[in-house]
Amino acid sequence: MKPNILLITADQWRGDCLSATGHPVVRTPNVDALAGEGVLFRRHYAGAAPCSPARASLYTGLYQMNHRVCRNGSPLDARFDNIALAARRAGYDPTVFGYTDVSPDPRPLDPNDPVLTSYEGVLPGFTVGQILLEHERHWLSWLRARGRRDAFDRNVHRTASPGDCRVGNDPPAYSKEETQTAFLAEAFLNWRETQDRPWFAHISFLRPHPPFCVPEPYNSMFAAGDGPAYARADRRADEAMIHPFMRYAMDGLQKSSFVHGATGPLSEWRDEDFDRIRAIYFGMIAEVDAQLGRIFDALRDQGDWERTIIVFTSDHGEMIGDHWALGKGGYHDGSYHIPLVIRDPAAAASAGRQVEAFTSAADILPTLCDRLGLTPRNHQDGASLMPFLGGGVPELWRDAAFFEFDFREIVTAGAERHFSLPSNLCNLAVVRDRAFKYVHFAGLPSLLFDLQRDPMELHNVAEEPDYAGTRLHYAEKLLALRAGHLDQTLAYTALTENGPVSRPQL
Repeated sequence: MKPNILLITADQWRGDCLSATGHPVVRTPNVDALAGEGVLFRRHYAGAAPCSPARASLYTGLYQMNHRVCRNGSPLDARFDNIALAARRAGYDPTVFGYTDVSPDPRPLDPNDPVLTSYEGVLPGFTVGQILLEHERHWLSWLRARGRRDAFDRNVHRTASPGDCRVGNDPPAYSKEETQTAFLAEAFLNWRETQDRPWFAHISFLRPHPPFCVPEPYNSMFAAGDGPAYARADRRADEAMIHPFMRYAMDGLQKSSFVHGATGPLSEWRDEDFDRIRAIYFGMIAEVDAQLGRIFDALRDQGDWERTIIVFTSDHGEMIGDHWALGKGGYHDGSYHIPLVIRDPAAAASAGRQVEAFTSAADILPTLCDRLGLTPRNHQDGASLMPFLGGGVPELWRDAAFFEFDFREIVTAGAERHFSLPSNLCNLAVVRDRAFKYVHFAGLPSLLFDLQRDPMELHNVAEEPDYAGTRLHYAEKLLALRAGHLDQTLAYTALTENGPVSRPQL
């Protein structure tokens, strides 16, 4: 009998924020328990940021250099295979709870089609079980049905009076049973009870994505200031001097992106503000973990646990004060290192394994295709993780993480004007192993960090003579990586007098 598939993403969850990996403050008992029965990938990285580019890599198995979803709102080319279409070929009706942030290819559509007015489209192939878009109207309607008569707009997230821009941990206008996470969990569990055949579900949780607020008891579960040292320079000005991009990115951050109702630039917030935000973020993670426990318990009670493959991950990370930043983007690990736990009942012998190899969001589609006996219909940059689940190590596995960030601004051209660059040069690519991180900007100076001596990435050694050979080595490594991942969809096919011959990659 085919297994059930449950793909869970928790938006903006950092990879180091798991108690299973030794975080000194965060407690995630339900994800930890899942890891105890599955495999935890400790060095798992998003392919890009923000949401749409990151999810494009997860859903298609492609790096940004190939899927070309550059920013939120960049269309996903309709020619690419994806995780939902693959699931349909395996006989599932893949159903999403939440959102996929996929902008559809506009070319086959009429210009008046309203689907072209939002970047929050649904990945082709998915049936919608419960949608949750940025305006949150579906959740707000659910809140009103539960008696929250004033839940008409996102002011329910306020934790301070209008005009008060402080960072506080006051509870918002909903309870722990009424969060967006609880809303989607309930929708999935109700749907699950109607299924009479193997199912494929994707629960796409919004949290711990901003706005930073969470109801009791999670709002006071962690104390401001608790947690590891921030990875940042002593002064915001010193951080901004590391690279022109850092200065530009830091100047563009606004409080309103992170705390509902707040106004002004992020630069006005001080240490104590970041401390409070981080404590709230840890509480938001605890809230999601609790709802994961609710789902896992229900699957056990309903007899589905031993026939369900569970993949838990995120789309990208969150800076939470590292490098004086919040949100995601740029080149720091906080934005790209994300959790990954895979629990396959058929791989019980590997239960509790923790993998130190570098893995990518682009590996999810190839892994599920491998597990279900499918072949992706186009080139894949990722590779199957099934050998890790079987207790082994794949041959010729990557020795570094690779991720990208495109900072073009198609509508406003703000970055283009600031740097005097065309849009196609407003991007960076990172290759990062355990020793060094090399950041290649297409139109700006490159960066090199010696991670053994400088784990916080505060001292750029790209121009230092002693590191000239190292810089060349990593530049060539990045060039070789990009060359090796050019689209191979038809490159292994030749037309001969006997017809097409296809030779898979050796």
